[in-house]
Amino acid sequence: MEASTMPMSVEEVFEDYQGRRAGLIKALTTEVREFRQQCDPAKENLCLYAYPKGTWEVTLPAEEVPPELPEPALGINFARDGMEHRDWVSLIAVHSDSWLYAVAFFYCARFNKQERKRLFGMINELPTVYEVVSGRKSIKEKPIATNGASKVKPSIKKDKPPKQAPPPKEEDESYQDEEDEENETFCGICGGLYSKSEFWIACDVCEKWFHGKCVKITPARAEHIKQYKCPPCMNHKRARP
Repeated sequence: MEASTMPMSVEEVFEDYQGRRAGLIKALTTEVREFRQQCDPAKENLCLYAYPKGTWEVTLPAEEVPPELPEPALGINFARDGMEHRDWVSLIAVHSDSWLYAVAFFYCARFNKQERKRLFGMINELPTVYEVVSGRKSIKEKPIATNGASKVKPSIKKDKPPKQAPPPKEEDESYQDEEDEENETFCGICGGLYSKSEFWIACDVCEKWFHGKCVKITPARAEHIKQYKCPPCMNHKRARP
């Protein structure tokens, strides 16, 4: 397990939360095959841990009592072969969300009321692990022009007329609205905010946006993709009976 330092501010706790959340999402989406293989039902009680740097690990629970941090759900490996894959992953996602909240609020127990409220507000702006894994919630996003080498993918189907653009606003208001929408765009894998300096790609199925690095798509590769499906959408397709 990775050693972690105690976050001392709202921003540091939120950064810790984002890193752990990114690790959990990777384990349950882009790296779900490896995760499933590690969850051997023949082994003892296993837990899914995630760390501030965005990594994850399936291992035995901490031996120390009481533990240094709240512990994740125990025995996730036992139900692997007794449930539908999609249901099993979704259940682990729910438990993972509960664990993320427990760790975050363990850190902020000494914060004051306003600091705790601000932290929860920041956390609540991100989709939960369950929402990302199950596709139950569509993140509010818009097609955003990235750097010149990237490919902006249309999400409008051929049998539907294109959406009408809203009437132009005053210059200052239009600029502010565009900036607000960009600030509300999150990566469907790591939950990171949109940045013009990074390559992003949209899923043509769920219409969510992703860092190219999070879904292992480069700008050059994107140019040859006619219809892009993100890892969660691909996993849902494979999980159908």
